[in-house]
Amino acid sequence: MNTDNIERYLNSFGKYIVKQSRTNLTKGKKNVNKSLYNSINFKVETTADGFSVEFYMNSYGTFVDKGVSGNKTTQSYRNYKGKNETSPYKYTNKQPPSGIIDKWVVKKGIAPRDEKGRFITRKSISFLIARSIKVRGIKSTSFFQRPLELGLKTFSSDLLEAIREDIIEGLTTVK
Repeated sequence: MNTDNIERYLNSFGKYIVKQSRTNLTKGKKNVNKSLYNSINFKVETTADGFSVEFYMNSYGTFVDKGVSGNKTTQSYRNYKGKNETSPYKYTNKQPPSGIIDKWVVKKGIAPRDEKGRFITRKSISFLIARSIKVRGIKSTSFFQRPLELGLKTFSSDLLEAIREDIIEGLTTVK
């Protein structure tokens, strides 16, 4: 059977999810150094059962997507089925490393002042932000889950049409 239409359809689906996920990152201001943005990709693979679409991104992307609960605040996210779920990730006794927060502070240009108008050291502000993240967690963005939900709703009805076209193209007339 010819499967060109199905494969073309699945590639369109993958491109849609990647594009929307990248757009959500940018709109949500979660695109500081474009590392996560550039890492979002997909691949259509042929399997024994048919086809699969696999999505890839930097490992920390799942924390940005689903959030991370703090030790005093629980975070939740909206999954691809449209239901709210509690984040599977949680800070318990460790906080994010201040070195990583420091790099983020520099890129964002954060330079707060104390009550006397003096700049607070980067080391201090990095520690305070890391401690706040440990307590409150990281809010979910659902930058990937939301496009996946919308894509599955939009593209699922079109999949049957792609299958139908492949079947029709595969039929031959016998004389």
